[in-house]
Amino acid sequence: MAELLARDAIRLHERAGSRDEAISRCGAVLVEVGAVAPAYVDAMLAREQSVSTYIGEGVAIPHGTLNSKESVQRDALAVLRFPDGVDWDGFDVRVCVAIAAAGDGHVDILAQLASVLMDPAQAQRLRESTSADDVITILEGNPS
Repeated sequence: MAELLARDAIRLHERAGSRDEAISRCGAVLVEVGAVAPAYVDAMLAREQSVSTYIGEGVAIPHGTLNSKESVQRDALAVLRFPDGVDWDGFDVRVCVAIAAAGDGHVDILAQLASVLMDPAQAQRLRESTSADDVITILEGNPS
């Protein structure tokens, strides 16, 4: 999973006043790193309107709708940490792992991410990470 995550797509000191602002920020990072066209951001917001991307342990995984695949230029991840938290429909989200996947790659990404987050200690490390190297190590599945 870490091979999809460019160092410049890791932002560890973000702020957002709302869930939608956090999703828009995630999408903007994916646009900045050349993974998606700007239209993908709207698809991420649309996905959230139909199904919450909150997955537990203070983590959300915003991604586009099935119809947004044409906006994906390459499979990629972005990790944004919100130290002050974001209210995500009543849940406190501290980390967003934004996903851009043109094919069915998101299924594998979700499975790998779930395996990391099933370990509460790893999820806590991700929520508290202050360096890109830490984030990459955690997503590679390496214990502390």
